[in-house]
Parts: sequence; structure tokens; C-alpha cells
Amino acid sequence: FMIECRQSGGKTYYLSFNEGKKRNTIKIAAYGDVTFDQAKKKAQQLRSKLVLGEDPAAEKKAARAVPTYGALADQHVAHARTYMKSIKTLEGYMKRIRKRWGKVRLTDIRQQDVAAWLAELRREGLAPATVEKTRIIMNRSFQLGAQWEVPGTDRNPVRGVPRVKFSNAREMYINAEEAERLITAAEGSRNTQLADIIRLLLLLGMRVSELLSMRWENIDTEKRRLFIPTSKTGRSRTLPLPQAAVEVIERQPKPGGAVYLFPNPRNPKRHLTTIKHGWQAAREAAGLKTLRIHDLRHSAASAWINNGVGLATVGKLLGHANLASSARYSHLADDTLMSAVEAGAAKLKIAA
Repeated sequence: FMIECRQSGGKTYYLSFNEGKKRNTIKIAAYGDVTFDQAKKKAQQLRSKLVLGEDPAAEKKAARAVPTYGALADQHVAHARTYMKSIKTLEGYMKRIRKRWGKVRLTDIRQQDVAAWLAELRREGLAPATVEKTRIIMNRSFQLGAQWEVPGTDRNPVRGVPRVKFSNAREMYINAEEAERLITAAEGSRNTQLADIIRLLLLLGMRVSELLSMRWENIDTEKRRLFIPTSKTGRSRTLPLPQAAVEVIERQPKPGGAVYLFPNPRNPKRHLTTIKHGWQAAREAAGLKTLRIHDLRHSAASAWINNGVGLATVGKLLGHANLASSARYSHLADDTLMSAVEAGAAKLKIAA
């Protein structure tokens, strides 16, 4: 156990030991950072490891090889770029995680500290769903790190953190009369494409991004089908076109060289990217102030199910990755069954 005193005035505690014919040293701490007794105790611990055949120097080297969460986050985002259409949302969540953990080595991130941090985000007013998504993304980083054998990811400090409980279920379904009011309001919009966009969303149950980016080359009105090459789930699908949808599509302007079904009026070579402003005005004019664009997709599913279409078929039309995603509409199927038995009872006129 020794202390090195340099000409500059700096002092450092070391443990000096023989390793075969070679003399090695292990740095303990700077003189002013710890007391003499603390340095001596650490030297005794290191000596015990050496006597037992362990290699403290190698352990220290291995510890230095462990990257920070920021480095792991870089790899996570780079991986996401290979299969995600847009990583804007992921980067937004990563910014929050990096702010707290970016400079911390992976082995220094403790489960209790992660749990406390997530609880703090809740207290700061962050929505439960946002906090849970943050937890999921950070957990995914460690999962990917373990898969890539990144040092320090063999233990995942996020895995044992309880899931943030919340209910994000909110589905609104509009009926035929409400749909008519909405379309009538959209007809008066400065966006001349808005009414037909709403019609197709209600008829086909497509995601608005899928419809706005639809290319003419993927539409066949003669065979009455529409091909969606990619989607949120990463899967392609083909939709059959009801006659009403065919009529809406065929009346869209199609100048020579047209690429998109709904081109951007300012740049016809690009597709329309948003209907936000026109949508907000139309829904308010129709008296449907809380209606979301995505609710048109729910309304399409509602119409199918209440006309006897099974959940598996609805899931396929909507492009769900699994049946569980379609299960949220099961109560609609129950309503349809209830109507059926009530109609049967009325027909038979059986009194209780």
C-alpha cells in the first residue's frame, strides 16, 4: 500500500504488487478524495482479491468498457432506422431518456432509480401513457443491447419496474346521420379534397396516412381492389372496393403523369400530408367537436361488425397484426347478437 507524491504537489494512493516477474500497480484514489483509512481499507480488499486469484485490474478495465446509456441509445435509434418509416416519435422519447441517463454507465443504472425517475415524471404532469411508453423504450434498449452482447446489458434494470397502469381506451363511433352531417360540413371546406377523403376513410377503414399516400398505380377500379404496400404494422394488404368507393375514386382528377390519389395542391408531385385544419372546422360545423380522424376507422369497423362481419375479417380489413387488436370491437358484436335475439323474441311474441 503506497502513496505517490509528485513534484506538482499531487498525491495518489496505489496498491503495488508482483505479478510473476512483473511489478504492477492499481490506482485506488487521489489523496484528497478519500481518507487514509478509506484508502487502506480499499487496498486490503484489492489484496484479498489478488490472493484469491482474482484480477482487480481486469475488472476495472471491464468496467471502463461498459458504455453509457447514450451510446446504447445511439445503437437503438440506428437499428430503428432500418425498419421504421419514421423515427421522429422514438427520437422524442429518447431525448427525455438521454437527458436523465445519457451520461450514466449501463451498470450504474439501478432498478430503484429508474422506478423513482418514472414516478417523478408522473408527478411533473406527464401523461401515464407517455410515462409507460418511456419505460417500454428504455426497456427495449436493454433488450437490444443484450441481443447484441453490449457490455453491461446482461442485467436489465428496467425489466422489474412495474408497468404504469392506465386506460387509454377511447373509441367513438358515428352513425349514418352523423356521417352525413360531417360530409356535408366538409363539402364547404376550402380543402376541396376533404369530403371525399372522409368518405373513403368511412368506407374502407384505412389509416389516414395510408389513404393520403395512396398511389394510382396501387388502385384497380375495374377489379375493385386497392393495394396498401406498407402500413403501421409493416405488412401489406389488399382491400376490396365497394361500389361507393369506386365512384369516389373515379371522380378524382387524374392529369397526365399523376402519381397520388390525393396530390398536394401546392406540389402535385407530392401527396397531401395532413387535413388537420379542414378536419377541425368540419367536425365543429357538424357538431362533433370531440371526433378524431382515427374514429372514422372505428366507425367503419362498427358498421362492418353490426352487419354481421366477423372479428377475424374485420382485423384483416383493418390490417391488424393479431386478433387481440380487433378484440376491442367485440362489444359491438355482442350488441349485434343482442339485437338478433330481441328481434327473434319479438317475432315469436313469447311473453315472460
